[in-house]
Amino acid sequence: MNKLFSIIIIAGLILVNTSCAQENKNTVLSEINYEMELVFEDENIIWAIEFFEDKSILATVKSGSLFHYKEGIKTKIKGLPDIYLRGQGGLMDIAFHPNFKKNKWLYLSYASQDVGEKGGNTTIARAKLLEDSLTDFEVLYKGFPNSRKGQHFGGRLEFDNENYLYFSIGDRGNRDVNPQNISLDGGKIYRINDDGTIPFDNPFFETLNSKKAIYSFGHRNPQGMFKHPITGEIWTNEHGPRGGDEINIIKKGKNYGWPKTTYGINYSGTTITKNKSLPNTKQPLYYWIPSIAPSSFEYISSDIYPKWKGSLLAGALKFNYLERIVLKNNKVISRWKIGENLGRPRDVKQGPDGYIYVSIENKGVYKILPKK
Repeated sequence: MNKLFSIIIIAGLILVNTSCAQENKNTVLSEINYEMELVFEDENIIWAIEFFEDKSILATVKSGSLFHYKEGIKTKIKGLPDIYLRGQGGLMDIAFHPNFKKNKWLYLSYASQDVGEKGGNTTIARAKLLEDSLTDFEVLYKGFPNSRKGQHFGGRLEFDNENYLYFSIGDRGNRDVNPQNISLDGGKIYRINDDGTIPFDNPFFETLNSKKAIYSFGHRNPQGMFKHPITGEIWTNEHGPRGGDEINIIKKGKNYGWPKTTYGINYSGTTITKNKSLPNTKQPLYYWIPSIAPSSFEYISSDIYPKWKGSLLAGALKFNYLERIVLKNNKVISRWKIGENLGRPRDVKQGPDGYIYVSIENKGVYKILPKK
């Protein structure tokens, strides 16, 4: 691939800009103008967080619990389904319906196992959250077939401006079969109506033997997702193999290449494919080499962080920090470390108060405060 670099030296710091999807060869700088405040302590893996209007926090625990944290009090929510806990699978993401204040619908992603079956797969469900209980529980989508493999469940949830629900299911460790086959689940981004029905204008709705909920395919394991507050587009990040983690803007019916194209290699160091691009496949907006293992994704729109506004945030599980990604014309021009050595960041969200919150595995949820 042709790489055209413009190198700008500012106060001794090197920022690298390229004309296309670029490698993580530019310096990752360290932020110094913030502090981390522990909001609540929890020794479990807090996989996802969401906020009520009163700014209290609803949080999933990967092992299979849902908690409400309010004014120092931790309340366990009752009514969860059985969770299939295996490897990377468990209770994963949550999302409030855009009209949650009136309808009380809470959406969940989790790994489930069918009665009498071996293995499990990613499941999307909804239930009404009333006080400290889930009621009217409904499974909306279940990945099939089940697998006993413990990797690549995906599991992120996001509503768009039309109240369609997007979610990810990773390739489930079966890269040579699932991601490029639209008759199989896995390695896909999906779009469904808020009641679980399939939109008639989904790209493969009329394709024989296809999974009608598929919106895009050729993904490895997307675990970060946000709706862009300006464009309304769905953005994801996803785990590559050894190298080749990606940022993608999700387009209807498009093939994002995995495993026919990738910027990564096998963990053993051998080649997966020599193809970095192919006709009819989408290039990532950005790719990381080496991998950071991106776990979550958020767009900063808050005026509380004037120097950060318009940046992206991604959890770097591999390096134990939160990464701030600065864009210009949808090109990454610099990257910054936040919360170095604090732990593995599992979710990051901008709260209703405008502050950024990040969940750190086995520690709890932190609030990022700009230094005055």
